[in-house]
Amino acid sequence: MSVIELKPSANGLKGEIKVPGDKSISHRAVIFSSLAQGISNITNFLTGEDCMRTVEAFKQMGVRIEQHGDQLTVHGKGIDQLVEPVAPINFGNSGTTARLMSGILAGLPLFTTAYGDASLSKRPMDRVVLPLREMGAKIEGRDSARLLPLAFSGQPLKGRTHKLSVRSAQVKSALLLAGMLADGQTTVIELGKTRDHTEKLLPQFGVDISVDGSSISIEGGQQLTAADLDVPGDISSAAFFIVAAALTPNSDVTIKGVGLNETRNGIVTAMEMMGAEIHSKVRKYVGDEPVGDVHVKTSKLKGITLEGELIPNIIDEIPILALAATQADGATHIKDAEELRVKETDRIAAVTENLKQLGADVEAREDGMIIRGGSTLQGGTVNSFGDHRIGMMGAIASLIAEESVTIQDKDCINISYPTFFDDLNALQKKKNFID
Repeated sequence: MSVIELKPSANGLKGEIKVPGDKSISHRAVIFSSLAQGISNITNFLTGEDCMRTVEAFKQMGVRIEQHGDQLTVHGKGIDQLVEPVAPINFGNSGTTARLMSGILAGLPLFTTAYGDASLSKRPMDRVVLPLREMGAKIEGRDSARLLPLAFSGQPLKGRTHKLSVRSAQVKSALLLAGMLADGQTTVIELGKTRDHTEKLLPQFGVDISVDGSSISIEGGQQLTAADLDVPGDISSAAFFIVAAALTPNSDVTIKGVGLNETRNGIVTAMEMMGAEIHSKVRKYVGDEPVGDVHVKTSKLKGITLEGELIPNIIDEIPILALAATQADGATHIKDAEELRVKETDRIAAVTENLKQLGADVEAREDGMIIRGGSTLQGGTVNSFGDHRIGMMGAIASLIAEESVTIQDKDCINISYPTFFDDLNALQKKKNFID
């Protein structure tokens, strides 16, 4: 197991960084350009392990994809030219790959099998499989196709209206992609607003999609055309340095070129609610995606309640917000976040266990947690449980702990942020850490 020991920060964090490309947008950029006709160029692509699973999936289906650093050139031949994979597709740890690809594989005239790692194999797939079956999909798998591995006997689908019972951009996107391959119109009615990158990006590839409040509709039989895309920086990755700068004394950090999509920038809202000295400004648009800078200084934080409509917007940022809450004045209550139970790990349990081990006062609840602020973190060992966001939370905790913090399975951070430790070094003006 890969391990790293991190010392507390001596001089605070200072400077500017640019975080890697947005993970959600990188997945979609590869998917749409692989389905399109023509050559698409993707810049600032996230080369983390999750997104590379999507790349490899389409390579297995006959798409030529060239990579030069964080730039991809995708030679799309159109939906009809995809070929049947000769071996099972490995989704690795990527829930986004698994769910979005399910929507595509269900509607292609191909037989495909797919599997994931031990963690992904525990995550629920029935939330996608069941509505796809209602469109006529033939999907078999473990535990009545509730879990990976899955087998897709692709066949013509019929468009229909889906009323979602979970707030999930992955489920929404999978059904919209299936609808694009189906006969007739498919409409997805959301339970609550979720990240809308699919709706914003598909029109750039020539697809008509209608959005009316919580209802999104797409007509089947549409062909995608190639498009170039510059992926914004990932706000979920930036979140770790936003909190790091707010918590670490003598810090002043600017994160450049970050995606500020209103369905994703809840970390800024939450930190503002906690009293952080944080400012964000949109500098440009990439298609319909707003992109800008986030500036954060050391701040005095207060406990708040995070619940309701804000939760889907910050679901990936809750681990690092929980760390911020340990240093706030008063208690922070996190509610309506039961989705954390079925992430890469049970993040409610993982966050609670690790923060307690470091000396924080945290109480797990079925749908969230209560964090009583004002804790002095003692240092110790953080078990990432193979979850990149837990690993990064532990690394940021090391900045303000009394003693060193050791992160177990640090390599899992490569799933979403391969250059994380380089950027942390740069802001501390350090050359290396203790391994």
